[in-house]
Amino acid sequence: MLLGVPKEIKTHEYRVGLTPSSVRELVSRGHTVLVESNAGMGISASDADYQRAGAQIVASPDEIFARADLIVKVKEPQAQEYAKLRPGQVLFTYLHLAPDPAQTRALVDSGATCIAYETVTAADGSLPLLAPMSEVAGRMSVQAGAHCLERKYGGMGILLGGVPGVPSARVAILGGGVVGFNAAQMAIGTGAQVAVIDRSVDVLRRIDRLLGARVITVYSNRDNIERQVLAADLVIGGVLIPGAAAPKLVSRDLVSRMKPGSVIVDVAIDQGGCVETSRPTTHADPTFVVDGVVHYCVTNMPGAVPRTSTYALNNATLPHVLALADLGYREALRRDAHLRAGLNVHAGKVTCREVASALGYPTVDPLDALGA
Repeated sequence: MLLGVPKEIKTHEYRVGLTPSSVRELVSRGHTVLVESNAGMGISASDADYQRAGAQIVASPDEIFARADLIVKVKEPQAQEYAKLRPGQVLFTYLHLAPDPAQTRALVDSGATCIAYETVTAADGSLPLLAPMSEVAGRMSVQAGAHCLERKYGGMGILLGGVPGVPSARVAILGGGVVGFNAAQMAIGTGAQVAVIDRSVDVLRRIDRLLGARVITVYSNRDNIERQVLAADLVIGGVLIPGAAAPKLVSRDLVSRMKPGSVIVDVAIDQGGCVETSRPTTHADPTFVVDGVVHYCVTNMPGAVPRTSTYALNNATLPHVLALADLGYREALRRDAHLRAGLNVHAGKVTCREVASALGYPTVDPLDALGA
């Protein structure tokens, strides 16, 4: 198969779809890999590194999209990339379609086959291709929150861990999944007072078992969310419903009653955000203020640490890329129900139930769409 790796063009996105090591694996199986020149610079991988791994370096993304059967990216295609997709081509990347009607319409119109990392499943029901970036984003959320709490950046001027004689900050984490657990680990490490809120008692039990008395576990209901958010200096939103838009757990009214100078880091912003006042931001302009509360809502947080993020992501995605290349996308999707769960759009049809429900499309069963 002919695979293509374009350079990411989202603002301050430095990750890349395939590492040189992944390219080497593909080439060793007889596949051809085109890599856009300088695509790997953000992870300190030069064109020469890719050439040594067996890749062909091409000068422009136009050539990648025109020639490749399978496009491997990290972030969703940007507006200037939509028109480059074509029927019969496969796109494998993060998509986050439920809160993005413009992208969904463009992918439907393209006729391409679009497989989303974030909805590929595992046997235990987890999301193995989302997990590495959720780990990174969860840990980064505490760093970003600590930064925003500094007075210079609009925060109240509080140190997360405090110092002897001065209380540490209070951190409320919405969601105890991969993002929430990793955020809790990092926040505890700073010495902050940490509460994790989740609607699953089993999730809360797991957090209690692993993190013990260093974290308070709180069952998610309106009253408990309100109490914890109003008491918090830093609120981290890590709620996820696979494929669907994130639920709005923090209302505009609740934000207006938060402490002046407190901070919200909405990691769920890729799926629309779990705070009513959230809107997508970039690494170039990461924050805004609503009612005295600093909001950090960067949609590609792991892009700030691209080397760690790219290698972690490739550890998870490479087996699926190999399957798509070795078997062809139709056979790979037919054989593997977990990879098939990642199929969001195929030949003008929406095949992800959550995306279709969120955006008003009819849902087509993936096997039916594939003609199985």
